[in-house]
Amino acid sequence: MEKYYLLKTEPTEYSYDDLEREGKTVWNGVKNPLAQKFIKSMKVGDKVFIYHTGNEKAIVGLGEVVSQPYLDENNLYVVDVKPIKRLKPLTLKEIKSIPEFKDFYLVKMPRLSVMEVPENLVKLILEKTQ
Repeated sequence: MEKYYLLKTEPTEYSYDDLEREGKTVWNGVKNPLAQKFIKSMKVGDKVFIYHTGNEKAIVGLGEVVSQPYLDENNLYVVDVKPIKRLKPLTLKEIKSIPEFKDFYLVKMPRLSVMEVPENLVKLILEKTQ
């Protein structure tokens, strides 16, 4: 069964618009060991929520992993991601107001840039972003 992950990006550096325009990108620059562990566990077909940091602080899009994890020139694991669709933004403020999210990495470890999304939270996010 496919898994869902959340990928954070600073929209002034790389946004969901950029992903849509390019059609596919290498998700790179992730150095945190826990985030690297999540990237290494990704499989082709897994889905990714794209989260804009900075002033937006919101889940804004849905994408898909289209490659197995591989090492880049910096010896860090990366995956290729393509866009699926833009979502109705779900802000961090809204997420923090929903009790089910209290133990989610996005709330508990705000600096983590890649994280797995538990199945029960996937359903909630999809409901809130349609």
